[in-house]
Amino acid sequence: MAKSENIVWHESKVTKKHRQQLNNHKSAVIWFTGLSGSGKSTISVELEKELHSMGVCTYRLDGDNIRHGLNKNLGFSPEDRQENIRRIGEVSKLMVDAGLFTLSAFISPYREDRDEVRKLVEDGEFIEVFVDASVETCESRDPKGLYKKARAGEIKGFTGIDAPYEAPVNPEITVDTDNLSLEESVEAIVTYLKKKGYLE
Repeated sequence: MAKSENIVWHESKVTKKHRQQLNNHKSAVIWFTGLSGSGKSTISVELEKELHSMGVCTYRLDGDNIRHGLNKNLGFSPEDRQENIRRIGEVSKLMVDAGLFTLSAFISPYREDRDEVRKLVEDGEFIEVFVDASVETCESRDPKGLYKKARAGEIKGFTGIDAPYEAPVNPEITVDTDNLSLEESVEAIVTYLKKKGYLE
């Protein structure tokens, strides 16, 4: 597809720094990655609630929600998964520029795709949260019945069963949901944000 050569970036007089000062906090992408059923969405929902109660401006991007609209034309092939994450990365970048903490909860199984999102924002603006749970734990939860369908061959290319998941090598935060409660998981992330100076 031909791309226009007449595209120019228009700068705003209100910058990311201005928005952060107005909000009285920094902005960053908190990127949750992990297997289906590991707890990404559940933790992101509770974390957003906790941050909101602290007066922090947030927006949550969830895998299923995004596929209802922005990415409804994408499937689950490796290429479509890559494009899914690329688009979310660009949206997350805009949200960070808007001065928000963006909570992005996606399986995002490929390390390279997550690293590409990290490159879109400035140093310190991408916080990778590895929601670590064994396949057995995730399968025992199976909130949407997907593992059962994958085991029965009704779903092909399912991450953790017949498609790979590449765990982060050096995530900013690891939350072991095999052993930590929801409250403990949220507390660990909030503690990190305070310790690193993202929040007062």
